[in-house]
Amino acid sequence: MKKLLIAAGLIAAVFTACHSVSDAIGVTAEGAGDAGIISQDLANAGIRFSEDMDRAQEDFTPEQEYYIGRAVGTQILAKYPVDTSRPEQTAYLNTILQALAVNSPNQNTYNGYYAAILDSDEINAFATSGGHIFVSRALFDSAPNEDALAAVLAHELAHIQLQHSVKAIQADRKAQAIRAFAASGTGALTGGTALEELTNIFDRSVSDAVITLIDRGYSRDQEYDADTSALGILAAAGYDPASLLDVLRILDREQPNHPGGFNETHPAPRDRLNNANRRLGAYSVPDTRAFRRSRFSAAQ
Repeated sequence: MKKLLIAAGLIAAVFTACHSVSDAIGVTAEGAGDAGIISQDLANAGIRFSEDMDRAQEDFTPEQEYYIGRAVGTQILAKYPVDTSRPEQTAYLNTILQALAVNSPNQNTYNGYYAAILDSDEINAFATSGGHIFVSRALFDSAPNEDALAAVLAHELAHIQLQHSVKAIQADRKAQAIRAFAASGTGALTGGTALEELTNIFDRSVSDAVITLIDRGYSRDQEYDADTSALGILAAAGYDPASLLDVLRILDREQPNHPGGFNETHPAPRDRLNNANRRLGAYSVPDTRAFRRSRFSAAQ
C-alpha cells in the first residue's frame, strides 16, 4: 500500500511542479529507487514517465506541424479520394482560401494553405496541421453561394491556426504516458513490468493520433472556438460572417439525410448556431455578395 501511495504521489508531483516534469518527478523517482522505498523498476518507470511528459508538452516547430499534416493528409486521401473531375472548382476553392488566409491572424504557414475536393457523399471537411483543407463533394454542392464556401474554409482554417490537431496529439501523448506509467507501477508491484509499453509510446506515429481525432472529432469547445475565429476571418476578408450561420442551418437541415461525416465528428449544428449567433453582433460588414454571384455560378 505504501508503494502504491508513493507511485500516486509521483504522478501528483507532475501537476505541482514549478519547473519541468522531470524536476517534479524524475529526481523524486530516482531518489526513491536508490533509497529502496520503491522497486527500481517502478523508479525507472517514473523517470521514463517524466521524460515522456516533458516531450508531450513540447511545442512542434512549423516544419514538424507541416510534415505531421502531410502524413495525416495521406491517410485522409486513402479513405476519401480527391475528386479529379473538378479542377475548375478546386482552383476556385483555393482562390477563396487564399483570400481568407491573407486576412487571417496567421497569414503564412510553413508551406502555404491548400484546398482539395474529396469524392465523397458525406457532408464533411477536414484540416491538417500542414495547411491542407479537404472539403467533400457533397458539402461543396450544398453551398448556396461563395460566402457559404468561405465560411466552411474559414472554420477549417481556424482549426489549423488554433493548432487544434497539434494540441490533440499532445493531450493524447499525456494520456498514454499516464496509462503506461500506471501499468508499469502495477507490474512492478506484482513482480512484472510494462516498461516496454512505456518505452514504445512515443515511437508510434503521431499521425495515428490525428486520424483518431478526425474519426471522433474535435471537442465541443474547440469547435466553438473555430466558429468564433471563423467569424473574424470572414469579416476581415469582406465576406458576410452570417454565412457561417447559413452553413450551420444547411447542416442542421441535411443531418437526417447524410449519416456519418459531420454528424459523428461535430457538435449538433443547432448548438453551434446558438454559439455563433451570440458573437455575430461584434461584426459589421457591407453586403457585397452580389459581386460574387457570377463567379460562383461559373464555378458550378
